[in-house]
Amino acid sequence: MARQLILAIAESAESLEKQLKNSRTASQKERLQMLWWIKTGQITKHQTLAQLLGRNGSTVTRWLQKYRQGGLSELLAVKKAPGKSRHLTSEALAGLQERLEKGPAFNSYGEIVEWLKVNYQLHLRYATVYYWVHYRLKAKLKV
Repeated sequence: MARQLILAIAESAESLEKQLKNSRTASQKERLQMLWWIKTGQITKHQTLAQLLGRNGSTVTRWLQKYRQGGLSELLAVKKAPGKSRHLTSEALAGLQERLEKGPAFNSYGEIVEWLKVNYQLHLRYATVYYWVHYRLKAKLKV
């Protein structure tokens, strides 16, 4: 036996339809379509909703739970993975940039590697330092 959908949707059917037409991503369209079907009364059963969306019932349940907890903004929020942290900290980068512009000149990238190790306790590879200085900071070593 299919579960009945019990969900109070705060947004009007017209605003959901407008957002559905203006949404750019497929994930937003799917979720807005789900809410619109429920709001207009076209879908009353959880299993039917999952079949029409082509999603597992647990996915639909998770989406409905997100909506119940945080509303439309929580349902449509796109979570981004934090990713790997930078090797060169912002403090070290600022110090390096200042030293390249104003301080005593470095004679080699190896010297920069040692300077970062001593001043910021960063153990970076030569290639990483070369990339940051040459391509990101667009700096030339003053010889």
